[in-house]
Amino acid sequence: AELLPPEDDLTDLRRELDAIDRELVCLFARRLDMAGRIGAYKRAHGLAVQDPAREEEVLQSRGELLPERRAQVRRLYELLLALSREEQA
Repeated sequence: AELLPPEDDLTDLRRELDAIDRELVCLFARRLDMAGRIGAYKRAHGLAVQDPAREEEVLQSRGELLPERRAQVRRLYELLLALSREEQA
């Protein structure tokens, strides 16, 4: 069995995870802003919000960025794409 880190180490690890989460939330906010801008473009040009071919392309290409976690990346991006569609609507 793997040994648990001492409490101080766990605190440091959690602090690092918190910092990563702050970065992720900032990137998420930027992504939603961009999705809103894309939505405005689509409305101005009479385009549909959902583009299944583009979404599949995104799911495939993002999975290729981390092949050992492809299924998890796909689940993450399925959620991100759904949230982006909400922002574009």
